[in-house]
Amino acid sequence: QDLVQQSTKNLLNSNSFPQNQIKSSKPISLKIKSNPIFFNKSSNQHNKMSLFSMAFAGGSLILLGSWESLTSTTKTQRFSTITLISASFLSLLFIFDSLLSIFDSYSSHDKMGPTLQLQVLAISSLFLLFSILGIFNNFSKTLIFPYPLINLILLFAFIEEFLLFHLQFKDLEGVENRYYDLMLVPILVCVISTIVELKDSSFESIESIKSKAGVNFAKLGRGLGLILQGSWFVQMGFSFFSNLIANNCHLHRKSRGNFTIQCQSHMDLHRGGAIAVLLFNCHLALLVAVICGVYSVVGKRFMAEGDYRSYRPISGEMQMVENEGKFTLDSDSDHEENVGSRRGNGSVELVVNGHGVH
Repeated sequence: QDLVQQSTKNLLNSNSFPQNQIKSSKPISLKIKSNPIFFNKSSNQHNKMSLFSMAFAGGSLILLGSWESLTSTTKTQRFSTITLISASFLSLLFIFDSLLSIFDSYSSHDKMGPTLQLQVLAISSLFLLFSILGIFNNFSKTLIFPYPLINLILLFAFIEEFLLFHLQFKDLEGVENRYYDLMLVPILVCVISTIVELKDSSFESIESIKSKAGVNFAKLGRGLGLILQGSWFVQMGFSFFSNLIANNCHLHRKSRGNFTIQCQSHMDLHRGGAIAVLLFNCHLALLVAVICGVYSVVGKRFMAEGDYRSYRPISGEMQMVENEGKFTLDSDSDHEENVGSRRGNGSVELVVNGHGVH
């Protein structure tokens, strides 16, 4: 602003400009000073709101996945009540956020924004339907839906989410496409885990589900996929809407839900994609480290203890094998001539030339 004011004073004091041009330059300088300030304030507010939305959604998925992983080792229902209530609340928040983005796209005259948010509405509605049917199963005794149907709805929701991130290419030169490609990994883990659970537990009764012991690996895999998906949501929020964005890249926003990240050169685009892959590997390594630490702490409490009373030292077993394993090689003729068989009260029969002598 100081540079603009100083340049304006220099232009006004110079004798080379006519008076009519000096008068017309004043309102132009005021417009140049006011517009960038207003634009920066509005863009910062949008970025803060978007960062909060992504961070809240990611944190909720991390908590939901952690609870899903911990309850995979207990004798509970297929879907716990806490999981279903949390999923319904999170689905409602996604629906509310999509409606806000649709209204913002209409005010911003963005024709692409409502189309993108309708896909999010469809996926959130499927997750909401899954959670509502599961809550009815846990609390209602008259209206009970089969578990394969609920699992099938959950599978369709994950498949639609996979297709959303796989086909969401608003700008082919945007760095966000690499982040969306990496998001497919945890979603695919959730899809495979749900398919395995749907195949292994089709048409089982609630009593048989409660009586089963051990670890439900399908539920555990889905929980880990949700944790990785939530952590990557948080990373995308900081990489898109904060100062942690890649160098020489900037956020180009058309509306609240329609944005892209453009870089200045092709080399900057490749560097931004490489940074995304490196960050995803760090998230994956952190997840493995956290799993090992948590398993070592809570594994003794949730896992069944084994029976070690029948354990015998390996040294004793080896000694018995050595004592019983001694043998000699004798010919059949020696055995027939020298070995007799005991009868009755210790009498011995000697075998000579095929005749026995008592």
